Amino acid sequence: MSNFPIENKRKADHSINTVFTDRWSPRAFSNAAITEDELLTLLEAARWAPSAFNAQPWRFAYALRGDPLFQPLVDSMAPMNQLWAPKAAALVAIASFNFCTPPGATAPIPNGSHEFDTGAAWANIAMQATFSGWFVHALGGIDFEKASSAIHLPAEHQLHALIAIGKRGDPSVLPDALRERESPNPRKPIRELAVRGKFL
Repeated sequence: MSNFPIENKRKADHSINTVFTDRWSPRAFSNAAITEDELLTLLEAARWAPSAFNAQPWRFAYALRGDPLFQPLVDSMAPMNQLWAPKAAALVAIASFNFCTPPGATAPIPNGSHEFDTGAAWANIAMQATFSGWFVHALGGIDFEKASSAIHLPAEHQLHALIAIGKRGDPSVLPDALRERESPNPRKPIRELAVRGKFL
């Protein structure tokens, strides 16, 4: 259990497993380390995400804190993210392969759902992390060219985000602007997001 309790005021509109409302994205991490096996457990959850044609387009390049790749990934982040992400136990680059070979095809074709499917894999990581007592925070504020170079991203692949993984730490170490946001944020009511029938 965290030494820095946060009040979670999230309330689901319908009955769901609490892992969904317990999941949130802190920025204040402790110095706790993660083992490679613990990290691979999170990526194992991603491996079982659904995908079109079972193409499994998601790809991951990861670094534990202290690994040679860790600092280059930090260096690719926007300045505000560099204020907190270096304390993460691990960083993971999430990418996808842009092509697939459907059943019966003799050559790869463009995969129009590679981003959609990789999003499902990312969600599995986030949920497994919450279930396992870890926290994850996805970062889109990065220099994608710099990060892609750092991981030697192959051709015909697309980098989507970095994720920081760790245990929660002391929010007081964050800059004021970030500390004020260090709590589970709300969601729009389901009736604003889903309609029975046509949108308009």
